[in-house]
Amino acid sequence: MIPKFNEYKERFELYSDDVIKPGLESIRAALLKVGNPEKRLNVIHVAGTNGKGSTIAFMESILREHGFSTGVFSSPALVDVHDQIRLNGFPINQDEMDKSFIEMKEAGLSGMLTDFELLTVAAFLTFKRNAPDYILLECGMGGKLDSTNVVTPLVSIITSIALDHVSFLGSTLEEITEQKAGIIKEERPVVIGMLPEVANKVIRNKAMEMNSELMVYGEDFKMVPNEVFEGGIRVAIPNRKLKGPHQAINASIAIEALWKAGVNLQEALVTKGVATTFLLYRFQEIAPGVFVDGAHNPAAAKMLAETIRTEFSDEKVDFVIGMLKTKDIRRTLDELIPVAHSFTFVDFDHPQAAKAEELMESCLFNKKRMTNHINDTIILSKENNRKRIVAGSLYLLNRLLA
Repeated sequence: MIPKFNEYKERFELYSDDVIKPGLESIRAALLKVGNPEKRLNVIHVAGTNGKGSTIAFMESILREHGFSTGVFSSPALVDVHDQIRLNGFPINQDEMDKSFIEMKEAGLSGMLTDFELLTVAAFLTFKRNAPDYILLECGMGGKLDSTNVVTPLVSIITSIALDHVSFLGSTLEEITEQKAGIIKEERPVVIGMLPEVANKVIRNKAMEMNSELMVYGEDFKMVPNEVFEGGIRVAIPNRKLKGPHQAINASIAIEALWKAGVNLQEALVTKGVATTFLLYRFQEIAPGVFVDGAHNPAAAKMLAETIRTEFSDEKVDFVIGMLKTKDIRRTLDELIPVAHSFTFVDFDHPQAAKAEELMESCLFNKKRMTNHINDTIILSKENNRKRIVAGSLYLLNRLLA
């Protein structure tokens, strides 16, 4: 369910299904009815298991430092449906959403689409009206059959590959990679992050099949020691607000992708753009010694643990965790155990939220240092000298920080 989306559907009497139906036939038919707005946009298309949001944030910041206007379509909602469609860094307002719904209503789209497909059309219509210089488009899930995969991008990006959404994308890395690689378009460059070998092979084959230039992190571009990017250009990055080794990779992907998209990058502006990039819920300090992070799967938890090691040396932290039951709970918690002093598990209001007791039972940690109840006031403060990390579902973080 997309927060506040139903309010627009009800007001404009536009029906769509609150389900996931991978496929492009319906979205293509709907876009034809509204004049194919997606064909008039300069798009950079981003897929990947983790790192999509951060990479887009880096690109958005760099582009704006260069004076370009931007549009972003991302998921899930951090607060409500408006922040999934952004113009120049800001969520669209009700007036903009109203205009898109009016167009969709007049075109007769009611009953044709799922919620996410309908929102995708709304995003394309918003971007058509406002004509940003660049659109940064995030896949909702997978790539090949995702409703965003109706564009011919300037460049495609695949940030990372790991097991996730296995009920829709496949149970092996090969199957999942084939879905992500579906965003590769003929003779359009592709930029990828550090991927498992099996995933790398699938993408190389797809790029060759599509006659697409492939740029691989660690081979064609990279961030060398002392935070210097080497790729299409060479740029020193003295500091980053987004912490962790994985964010150095995401920043590198962003720079290389913009270069391959034909953006005339200036070193000083790239440096400033990367240094000032900020993203909610990415190792974000919300109070002294209290951080929130949206790590919700094993790969993201591994990155969080590495960031903790980098930023806090050998210090152990107190975790507060809330997760959806649809996620790989045990493997996610396993990644956090080596840097944990304690775990507190919490309930939160979502139909797919795992119970705190279930999370505790799944955690292979010292039972004396685990608890399954805590109130919101304690979550957002700390009672000792240890750092506290609140992590897991974005829905939990949204509720706490609303």
